[in-house]
Amino acid sequence: MATTEQLGPKELRERGEAELRSLLASKSDELHKVRFKHALGQLRQTHTLKALKRDVARIETVLHERAAKG
Repeated sequence: MATTEQLGPKELRERGEAELRSLLASKSDELHKVRFKHALGQLRQTHTLKALKRDVARIETVLHERAAKG
């Protein structure tokens, strides 16, 4: 279910804002599903929770940096 692709900050900064917002929605939705599976005890690869949280945080950070620049 969860993609193991780690998104680096350099890669994220190269993407457009619309693409970042779409990616953020996708990762947030995936995180919600993984959290639900974890709560039910059905999640075997618990490291995906941490990876998804970090991806979401990285995307939000890049978006906030862009908003602060103007």
